[in-house]
Amino acid sequence: MHDIKLVNEVEQALFDALSKRGRVNILIAGKTGVGKSTLINAIFQGQLATTGQGRPVTQNTREITKADIPISIFDTRGLEAAAFEETLDALEKLITLRRKNPDPQHHIHVAWVCIAEDLRRVEEAESRLVTMLARYIPVIGVITKARADQGFRAIVQELLPDARNVVRVRSIPEELDDGYMLKPMGLQQLVDVTMEVVPESQQNAFTAAQKVDMELKKRRSHLVVGSAATASAAAGATPIPFADAAIIVPIQVGMLAQITAIFGVPLTKGFLTTLIASVITGSGATMAGRTIAAGLLKLVPGAGTAAGATISATTAMAVTTAFGETYIFTLSKLFDETRGEPPSDEEIIKRFRDELRGRQ
Repeated sequence: MHDIKLVNEVEQALFDALSKRGRVNILIAGKTGVGKSTLINAIFQGQLATTGQGRPVTQNTREITKADIPISIFDTRGLEAAAFEETLDALEKLITLRRKNPDPQHHIHVAWVCIAEDLRRVEEAESRLVTMLARYIPVIGVITKARADQGFRAIVQELLPDARNVVRVRSIPEELDDGYMLKPMGLQQLVDVTMEVVPESQQNAFTAAQKVDMELKKRRSHLVVGSAATASAAAGATPIPFADAAIIVPIQVGMLAQITAIFGVPLTKGFLTTLIASVITGSGATMAGRTIAAGLLKLVPGAGTAAGATISATTAMAVTTAFGETYIFTLSKLFDETRGEPPSDEEIIKRFRDELRGRQ
């Protein structure tokens, strides 16, 4: 007979989920006043440019991080003429040094070079910067404070041939003199273009850190549910006696941990333990695997939990899919309500429990 203690499975699930999510590092460069901080706050969770911790890594570059957000922003200044040569040399040394680290989590993975649209010109410093960066990492040109293109994007593309793409963005609403309101634009496209060039091993981290594209979080999470459902079906390939149903529980725990990580919710042992225990039976952290399995089976009409009953591959897959998709649905609704910022642990647990009960 198989049984588990929830707290043991949670510890392993946390380690696996955070390892699979990894970390992404983005270099953002541009002259003073181009709107880098506003762009960072518009794209990423946690008002990162405002509330993140910054530490200098070169004289003109600081690394911005924040607890529970799996991204480092390398904010580069000093593109003005007086400091440019020093900035360019220091940046190249920084990138090459980090590339030598055998752990790709320490590499810089992509660069955004920001140019303000209202300046209507690409300076030699920006062109040289893109050329240097493109020798090592993908570069995206970002035209900030976009109002009227008037052919400027095409000019930027021509003058920055080494950039993978050029995206026009407006990070925040802007009211014109006549009262007309310009809405934010281009943020979704910038996320899409960045996802195309970020290494696969960093894509879950970028998905988690950004708050613009909820569909991206959902798509990546659906893949996790599909993999977990397949694993559950394999476990039930030979029908499992209900008394041994706890062997599929680690799959469910790992699935929830990975989805939580992809959505960018702070992932802790206490949260994950309480999430699983409370939504199934309201029990505490020592709840046994068979108790969890009994609660999960209630999600699938007709699955049965009677003594002597067995769980087939089809039932195991259905239970896993129902559990995972309900969690994705819950997080999606909450993130829509919070405009991309992580909701509280208490709100997630309450809403997930309510959604599960509504589907039984």
